[in-house]
Amino acid sequence: MKNLTSLNRYREPINGDWGNNYEGCFKIFLNGKAFFAVASVGGGWDHVSVSTKNNKRCPTWDEMRMVKEMFFEPDEWAVQYNPPANDNISICDNCLHLWRPQNVDLPKPPKEFV
Repeated sequence: MKNLTSLNRYREPINGDWGNNYEGCFKIFLNGKAFFAVASVGGGWDHVSVSTKNNKRCPTWDEMRMVKEMFFEPDEWAVQYNPPANDNISICDNCLHLWRPQNVDLPKPPKEFV
């Protein structure tokens, strides 16, 4: 994950906590629409959750691509996982997540399939 100090102007405190260089809550604007992004690191993972300001719809593919570019380095892969139903504990139906393991290379499909 990028050092997020370049996004400091978008930071929003959570319970008075502004986060650090790799974590925090951000109110970002994509194509003129407001989104909330929460970046976190832990357990060997970089993670960003993304939801619309009013939480009435999921972010689009293009919006998630823009978030990926904001929070991750250009050469880093990040993925969205679709867990089995009994492992899905999401508390927000219209929130999507980007994940990147910190110490393991993600398996990647052949370039011509991407």
